[in-house]
Amino acid sequence: MHTIFEERRNRLRERMAAKGLDAVLISYAANRFYLSGFELHDVQGNESAGHLVIGADGRDYLVTDPRYCEAAARCLPRQNVVLYHRDSYKVLADLLRSLGVRVGVEMDALSMNFMRVLASSAPQLALESCDGLTEELRVIKDNVEIEAIDKSFALNHTMLFWLEKELKPGLSEKDVSWIIERFFRENGASELAFPSIVAVDQNAALPHALVSEKTITNNSLVLVDVGCRVDDYCSDQTRVFWIGDDKDQRYSKTLALVRKAQEAAIACMRPGLSCREVYAKAYQVFEQAGVAKAFTHSLGHGVGLETHEKPSLAPRSEEILEPGMVVTVEPGLYYPKWGGIRWENTVLVQEDGVRIL
Repeated sequence: MHTIFEERRNRLRERMAAKGLDAVLISYAANRFYLSGFELHDVQGNESAGHLVIGADGRDYLVTDPRYCEAAARCLPRQNVVLYHRDSYKVLADLLRSLGVRVGVEMDALSMNFMRVLASSAPQLALESCDGLTEELRVIKDNVEIEAIDKSFALNHTMLFWLEKELKPGLSEKDVSWIIERFFRENGASELAFPSIVAVDQNAALPHALVSEKTITNNSLVLVDVGCRVDDYCSDQTRVFWIGDDKDQRYSKTLALVRKAQEAAIACMRPGLSCREVYAKAYQVFEQAGVAKAFTHSLGHGVGLETHEKPSLAPRSEEILEPGMVVTVEPGLYYPKWGGIRWENTVLVQEDGVRIL
């Protein structure tokens, strides 16, 4: 049966041909899943579920250890599942030699030791970087991916609407983090897309704050940056809430400015526009207000199988918006002695502009 994964591998083969590669060794977990459906991610950072080998001649193999034999056989025919024990380098070297000489390797996903031993196991192979080759495909989402992403963001929105009613004085950042995760899991998410950020008052000045025992008090600022995974795809949204009746004027003024910067950026987004131009639109709003120094990060990033993917809405980004890209737009202003405000929406780039997810 011809699957979407086969279609993706065939599209990769076209890129391999342009580079004259006989094979590629896919070791990055998200790329391996994108091209085969095998294992979305490796939980342990010190081990791997294996590699995907793609041949220019149409032969593809999942190379793994016996723990994952049956899982791999659900993705490729059993004869295309190659097992190793302690001899993983030799197994890989022999397999790659059978496919040709010029082999693309995802060097960013491999240790120096892995590269050294693989090269010594197959000195006749010409190993070269193919970093970014699969990511160039992943940056444009197909209809199956967009459908999954829509589901993930729909659940994220539902959770945030529910959460606003649940926030109250006495809850700690850890308490809120737990009820967020519980809601996601009880309503269709397989897991969190990333550890939830819940930041109260001054902690909100930390863009990637870690949850603590700090509690919400009457008239508190609460920043929440959350994402879930549905059908393997991530969502990512940030909202801020004011808990209490005596709303701080600084909160209202800063939030209005952040929302204005976001609206300016989204209004200009269309295919053909450079990512740095989108960033500049938001930055200009802050610059005119005299607060640009408090905007300390890029404007946004791609979302898909991972929470942070290409493209990047950064001041020096050379990337160009294209239909099918999914990217966050999240301006923020941060003041260490007071707190921070960030407001994040994610958009799908379409032929005529963008759709907010």
